[in-house]
Order: sequence, then C-alpha cells, then structure tokens
Amino acid sequence: MRVKGNTEEFIEIEELEASAGSIFKEPEPSSLSILWFQTDDNHFIVDGRKYSFVKNDIVFFTEFHKVAVIKKGAIKFLRFNRSFFCVIDHDTEVSCKGILFFGASQLPIISIKGPDIEHFQILWKMFNIEMNAVDNFQISMLQTMLKRYLILCTRVYKEQHLFSSLKKETDIIREFNFLVEQHFNSKHTVAAYAKLLFKSPKTISNTFAKIGTKTPLSYIQDRKMLEARRLLHYTDIQIQEIAYAIGYEDIQSFSRFFKNQEGVSPSKYRENTLVG
Repeated sequence: MRVKGNTEEFIEIEELEASAGSIFKEPEPSSLSILWFQTDDNHFIVDGRKYSFVKNDIVFFTEFHKVAVIKKGAIKFLRFNRSFFCVIDHDTEVSCKGILFFGASQLPIISIKGPDIEHFQILWKMFNIEMNAVDNFQISMLQTMLKRYLILCTRVYKEQHLFSSLKKETDIIREFNFLVEQHFNSKHTVAAYAKLLFKSPKTISNTFAKIGTKTPLSYIQDRKMLEARRLLHYTDIQIQEIAYAIGYEDIQSFSRFFKNQEGVSPSKYRENTLVG
C-alpha cells in the first residue's frame, strides 16, 4: 500500500508473506526502508555478507544497500523517500542520522521486546488506518507517525547500544559516522574528521572509548571496506579503478589494506563471490 503526495513524495507499508521477495530487487531512489521481522529463521545477504534475523528484529536500509533474500518469513515493510521525510533535515526531531541511517558501515539492527512490541504494534495499526484515509490531513498524519516510529527505533537502538545516558558523546559519534559516510573515499584519518568536528583526534578517540564501541579509525576502515566489497561483488569494475574510487593511488596499497581487513586479496574475494 503506497500513499503519494503532489510532489512525488511517498510512503508505503506492506505486510510481506514468506513468498514475497521482489520488493528487495526494486530499490527506490532517495528512499529508506525498515524491515520488521515477524517470524524466525530469516537469512539475507547484505552487501555481500550473510545475516540471520529472528522474530522482532528490525533492520534499516538505505537505497545503497544491496539486499538479496536467501530465506525469509513474514515481514512488516516500511519505505519512504526523502521528499516525504528527510531524516537529515529533521535530525533535531528524530536523531536517527548516523545511527539508523547513514552510519559508517554497520548494518543497524534492533530487537524489540516486552512492552516495546506492543508500542510498535499499535503504531503499525495506526499506520494502516491512516494509509486508508482520504483527506487533506493524510500526508501530515503519516509524517507524524513516521517520526514516532523513527523515534521509537532510535530510542531502542540507543538503549541496546548503551547510548542512552551519554547524549553529548552520542551526538559526536553520530556526526562522525555521518561525515565518514560523506567523505570515506577522500579522508582516511581520524585527524581529518576531528578537524571537521572542531575537536582534537584525542577527544574523538576518548569519546568512542567511553561509549565502548569500535575505534574511530575502525569505522573509517569499515566504511572503505564496505564500498570495496560492494564494488567487487556487484560490479565488474577493474580492481585498480575500485582502488581509486575509495581513495588509493595505487593498487598495491589497496590490496594490502583489503587483505589485512578481509583475509584474502581483492581478486580472490571477487572470485569467491562469483563461485558462491
């Protein structure tokens, strides 16, 4: 079910059965998607890596994620485009930039439990009611409910990743992740991002250590690796061109970096994915 506005904005929600998988082959430009798994035993390949999801896991995708279904059960699927609701422009309202979307490289996953399940179920029912409404308030109401949905997801994510009591540090990490998403192919050091944030490299490193996540350098390297795996797995671009695309001046430096991270050379990785 999809609702469209007068300027190409849209939101759609679907309750996908186990047999429905074509929707993942049809990415929408400038769109974001949220998958809420209703059953156990779901297996996907995302950006060349295998993931397993269980009932009440919720996963967040941008248009740039490459998603293939190995096995899936029922899913509550929500998708909207930037014209309908821009999470970057509305970051002060929902605070999901750099957490649920446009983070450095990690696939954002939450698992809802207990009372949270009922909250999400109620909101989904409200979505369905409003999707069927036909009046001048429909788009505004759906945008309001989407904000609520994103806020609930962000709240759960922060609680599950120990962000909830460290707002200042969390905001720095979110901005760092977002900047890495924008500049990973040209800026490769913590110092470069610290400068953009008007912080010292030591402050950035200490902030990540306080949260207990990976180091900031690991986030940078992981985002470069994500792009390298995507290009190796889903395109036939030559390895030298891939090296240039993520900021390496020569293929030897890129190959050393890739092998240190992945355990195999870029050419072997591509060969393995073709065989798989």
